[in-house]
Amino acid sequence: MKKTPITAAGAEKLTAELHRLKTVERPRIISAIAEARSHGDLSENAEYHAAKEQQGFVEGRIAELEMRLSTAQVIDPKSVDAGDRIVFGATVDLREIDSGQQVTYQIVGDFEADLAHGKISVSSPIARGLIGKEVGDSVEVQVPDGVREYEVLGVRYL
Repeated sequence: MKKTPITAAGAEKLTAELHRLKTVERPRIISAIAEARSHGDLSENAEYHAAKEQQGFVEGRIAELEMRLSTAQVIDPKSVDAGDRIVFGATVDLREIDSGQQVTYQIVGDFEADLAHGKISVSSPIARGLIGKEVGDSVEVQVPDGVREYEVLGVRYL
C-alpha cells in the first residue's frame, strides 16, 4: 500500500475524530435507532430513517479515517532539521515578487490541507515548486490564474 505523508498534528486530529465517532457518535446513533424502532412501523418512521442515514454517514467516515490512518506516514516537522531547505512539514515565509505581499504556508499532507489556516498540500503547485528551495531562492509557480513568483524569506520546522 502506498504511504501518504501526514504531519504528527494532522494524525492526532484524525485519530481524535475517529475516537469521537466510535465512542460518542456511534453509540448515540445506535440508541436513536433503538428508540425509533420502539415506535413501531419502520416503513413510515422518519426518525428511524434519519438515524439510519446518520449511521451510514458515520460508518463511512470511520472507514475513511481508518484507511487514511493505516496508509499514513507520520512525519513530525519538529524532528526534521533540513536547515534552510524546504521539505515536507516546513513552515515557509514567502514574499510575492509582483505585489510585495508576504504569506506564510505550512506544507502538509493532502488530507490536512486548509488554505484558510495557511496549510497547503504537498501535492499543490506552490508546495511542489517550493520543495528543495532554500532561504533567498526565488521560485516561479504555475497557479490557476497564471504564474506567480515568490522569494523564500524564511523556513521553520514547528
